[in-house]
Amino acid sequence: MDGVFPYAPSMTQPFRFGLQLHSPINELSWLDSVRYAEDQGYSSILIPDHFHHQYGPITALAAAAAVTSELKLGALVFGNDYRHPVTLAKEMATLDQISQGRCEFGIGAGWMRSDYEQSGLAYDRPGLRIDRLLESLAIIKGCWAPGPFDFAGEYYTITGYDGHPKPWTESGPPVIIGGGGPRMLGVAAEHADIVGVTANLRSGEVSLDAIADSMPAAYDRKIARLRECAGSRLDDVEVSSLTMNTTITDDRDGTLGFFAEMFAVSADDVAQSPALLAGSVPQIVETLQERRERWGFNYVVVQQDGGHGMEHFPEVIAALAGT
Repeated sequence: MDGVFPYAPSMTQPFRFGLQLHSPINELSWLDSVRYAEDQGYSSILIPDHFHHQYGPITALAAAAAVTSELKLGALVFGNDYRHPVTLAKEMATLDQISQGRCEFGIGAGWMRSDYEQSGLAYDRPGLRIDRLLESLAIIKGCWAPGPFDFAGEYYTITGYDGHPKPWTESGPPVIIGGGGPRMLGVAAEHADIVGVTANLRSGEVSLDAIADSMPAAYDRKIARLRECAGSRLDDVEVSSLTMNTTITDDRDGTLGFFAEMFAVSADDVAQSPALLAGSVPQIVETLQERRERWGFNYVVVQQDGGHGMEHFPEVIAALAGT
């Protein structure tokens, strides 16, 4: 983009950090894991929503709410097709109530083909799944609003329903929507309070196409699309990145070279990809500052089991959180 990035530093928000967990941290119980996240300065814990190798998100988040006092709690993200929107609205309003306003509501159209195939759900084309998501968002907001409402859509019909409980947070928890393709980025720009910018996973798996779509030039295009669609909302929207691998090491060049060879891309592209973090604590601090300036990423989500040296990541949090 000729060196002109789609964000200016004045448009960014303070750093905060989320920890994505699918199950307890090694050698800790689930409750000790979420206490650890809060003690180390993470702003949130976020659980994926798939049918394999992970805890059930709603039960795990409710348990986490009971043993923490400041940690925000959410899914990254709920698959819309896995639950009726009235049911999901009730569960998230309940979580927001019992946590006294600490719920972050993440929802997406569903993408992982194996979830659908193994459970017998129809894996419809992406556009149809997104259409259903839009109807669900409208219904969930209706459930959270005062009084009964009706909704007549192509996929859902609601008649005289008054959702209960209402969320603790007036107007409902902040909404997280992830997007990698042009249409989903437009949906997120219009409806989300927190936009998770991701690779395009239209193939239903983490394919070579998705890896290519995780490189910096692709993110320049995504943020330009988000900026175009969000318009005046942009200043009020948090922009989030999900880091798939975080390696805290003194051998940054060696780590980047390893991934560059694995993905058949340049080491420079790997170094700048928001999907990866590598280097010493000071190098990672500098990298995150550069990414916020370039793309606006202030809400950085890392995976506890995605990489090496995560015991040192709280040092990154201490250096950047709130700045």
